[in-house]
Amino acid sequence: MRTNVDPTLTDEEIIRKIQSENSSEYFQILYDRYHRKVLDKCYTLVKNKTTAHELAEDIFSKVFEKLGSFKFLSSFSSWLYSISYNFCIDYLRYKKKMHYPDWNRENEIPEIIDETGENLNEISYENLLQIFEQIHPEEKALILMKYQDNLSLKQIGESLRISEDAAKMRLKRARSRVIYLYMNKFYDK
Repeated sequence: MRTNVDPTLTDEEIIRKIQSENSSEYFQILYDRYHRKVLDKCYTLVKNKTTAHELAEDIFSKVFEKLGSFKFLSSFSSWLYSISYNFCIDYLRYKKKMHYPDWNRENEIPEIIDETGENLNEISYENLLQIFEQIHPEEKALILMKYQDNLSLKQIGESLRISEDAAKMRLKRARSRVIYLYMNKFYDK
């Protein structure tokens, strides 16, 4: 990295410099800013440090390749997280041969959630972590995108390459599944 690269540049300024100068020297700043967050997201989904590191490196390679075509339709961080979620979910789908619609049919839950009065905000973090191990990685990603990253349904849909309506329905099912598992595990209902 050049010593005269200003690390206080905004993401947009850095990307514009990369695009206009066709230079990779500025990419290190983006890497330094976001590597830990991408690595954490990967680990949250795959639960293996070595695999998470490999996925994070693959994600940054992919981002570097695609950065020239970044169109500033969303923030860089949203775009990066979208790529990260997709990459990890695609990895898990391939590795575990899990296609969400098939998995969801095989793991049906009763339609009882609206009557329970339970809310995801009422579930402790420790209990939520236990339940996250029992749900599909795509459901976990949906919940993290919505409640941790505060993405809109439109952004979630775009991230997962599904319609906004499908994102809304899958998020509803994911919340329902978490609450159902929580009720069954911790309240034996």
